[in-house]
Amino acid sequence: YWLYAAVDPETNELLHTKLEPTRTNVLAHAFFSELREKHDVDDAVFLVDGATPLKDACNRHGLDFRYEKHGNRNSVERVFREVKRRTNAFSNCFSHAEAETADEWLKSFAFAWNQLI
Repeated sequence: YWLYAAVDPETNELLHTKLEPTRTNVLAHAFFSELREKHDVDDAVFLVDGATPLKDACNRHGLDFRYEKHGNRNSVERVFREVKRRTNAFSNCFSHAEAETADEWLKSFAFAWNQLI
C-alpha cells in the first residue's frame, strides 16, 4: 500500500491522507482533487518525492511543485517517520485488518496529530 499525504511544512499539519493499494496517475489525480476540495492550495508549492504520478497530478491541477531532498522536505519527512512508526505498531497489532480500517485509522491519526501540534 502507498500512503498519499499532504503536510504543511510550516505547521506540520496533516492536510489530507489517503491509503491506496498502488501508485498511479489516476489515484494521484484523485488525491489532489480531494485535497483541493478541503483546502485552498492553489498558491502552495508541493514538495514531492520522485514519483512521476505526483508530478503529473500537480501539472494536471496547475499546481506548483518541486523535487526536494533537503530543507523543508526534512520537516515533512519527520511527520512521515512518525506516521510510519505508528503504522508499524498498528500492523503488529492488526496484521489482518482491511485496508479500509487502516485508512480510517490514518484519518483518525491525522485528526489527533493536528490537535496536538
